[in-house]
Amino acid sequence: MSAGTDQERPRVPHDSAALTAWLTTLVRNREYGILAELRRAKGGTNAHIRAGWYGGDDHRDLFERVAFLFAIYHQGRSTPSYGHGSLGAAARRIGDGTGRGPDNPGAQRLLNRVVASRRIPWRHLQHAVTRLRACEQPPPSWTGLTEDLINWNDRKARVAYGWSVEFHTPPARGRETKNEPTTRKDTTT
Repeated sequence: MSAGTDQERPRVPHDSAALTAWLTTLVRNREYGILAELRRAKGGTNAHIRAGWYGGDDHRDLFERVAFLFAIYHQGRSTPSYGHGSLGAAARRIGDGTGRGPDNPGAQRLLNRVVASRRIPWRHLQHAVTRLRACEQPPPSWTGLTEDLINWNDRKARVAYGWSVEFHTPPARGRETKNEPTTRKDTTT
């Protein structure tokens, strides 16, 4: 290959929505063998390679690892979950009857370990996904998680900080919104 060939070849971009669509189709079509391949942490299987295709030239490994997390969550499930919210919002759902999210010491410790990491904390992310599955709570948005992890080291994106804020944000009260005043009628008059 000449030096000019590299410049002529167009860069292949990533497509996290397409990865999520492919993964959810595997669950919907009950492709349990492929999902089992994705649960192999070491990777290198045909399923991992296919997941990496969606990562384009720059994010193949990251997409393979997100596919692994997806397969861990969906083990034994026949209905796919696209998830919703960030990992911080999802971590608010971790817990039991004694407390969830910030009211659950285990959820707090787990999120603290995730957001304290300089490199992507794959082992802690796996633990978070496993805990969500065990609590029968929806996962984070798989597409959003992929995009957040792509931007993990971008100081302007502040992914870890955003996850922490969403984890600790108190739940909304009643019908009040940011644009409505919080005045209430006095019921004693």
